[in-house]
Amino acid sequence: MSLRQGAGMIAAAAQTACLLEVHAPKPGNVSRGRDLPGLTYRDFVFSAYAIGPAFARAADRRVGRMVLDAVRATRRVVGTNTNLGIILLLAPLARAAQERAGTFRERLRRVLAGLDRRDACDVYRAIRLAGAGGLGRVGWQDVRSVPTVPLLDCMRLAAERDAIAREYTTGFEATLGVGFPTLRALRERHVPLPEAIAQTYLTLLAASPDSLIARRHGPGAARRVSGMARRVLYAGGFLTDGGRAATERLDRRLRSSRPPLNPGATADLTVASLFVWLLDDLGWTGSIGDAAARPPVRTTPERRNGSRRAPRTRSHRGRRDAPRPGASAPRPRSRRRRRRPVPRTTARRRARRPPSGGR
Repeated sequence: MSLRQGAGMIAAAAQTACLLEVHAPKPGNVSRGRDLPGLTYRDFVFSAYAIGPAFARAADRRVGRMVLDAVRATRRVVGTNTNLGIILLLAPLARAAQERAGTFRERLRRVLAGLDRRDACDVYRAIRLAGAGGLGRVGWQDVRSVPTVPLLDCMRLAAERDAIAREYTTGFEATLGVGFPTLRALRERHVPLPEAIAQTYLTLLAASPDSLIARRHGPGAARRVSGMARRVLYAGGFLTDGGRAATERLDRRLRSSRPPLNPGATADLTVASLFVWLLDDLGWTGSIGDAAARPPVRTTPERRNGSRRAPRTRSHRGRRDAPRPGASAPRPRSRRRRRRPVPRTTARRRARRPPSGGR
């Protein structure tokens, strides 16, 4: 397969990842039939198709230029920022998929290390064009100015307050270390894809506070939402009946806030995890590399047993101080030791034993 044909497959995987993610019923985020103020399901579908041509030219485009071209194409079809974070995450992953030497993590590190000032200028222009809100102002390398350092250095300055920048500086640790392994493990257990995507989203949200919520509502609100996600996962998330009920309650709580508590950065990480999963399925990643071990997917007894029945209550067997509810008090045990029964074969041998003095 030529590089151009391969770039076409990578572009199709990027579009598919965006479409699959917006179909999944993620609490607090846009999905089919669940819009947010200023953000609709239709906007995300159009945006997914719009980025295809920019990613189809991944073979001969720098990361920064790919980001700028994809944002320009998106702005032609929608009037709001739907996918800036997605594009920023997918662009270096797409370039790494084009490489062939080393593991996928090694290729990705080389791509990130090779980002220069031209990439930073293009990315800054894309951020201004997308109209990303809640960024605030910083004293050095602000997005409203012209960057004077390479893109990776700019990302390091924002890593503490932005999940996308943190992925650049950590070699996509959340995507490759949490999101992708979780999604792969769920699919290998034949969990339906929409539920597997939404469960991956919950896992990422529980692992780290969402930076979009932190910018709009404060770090305390972001930590509280992560705690809610952990409780939903403890109930089973999308894998159990109780977990699905807890997910619905979480969704209502996030949407009822004014403005809504939208874990948008976590949704972007979910798209990146989906993109890597699709590339891996197509054979474009090869070996992922170190630190890609699969995290355990928490399940309840009803899921492990393969049924939808409620989990069994704890047995009272062996608890002398707590009898079974509704049962009478246990009888005191006798201290007299029982004599062990003599095996029948032993009794027969004794009957055939010769009298004293014989052999």
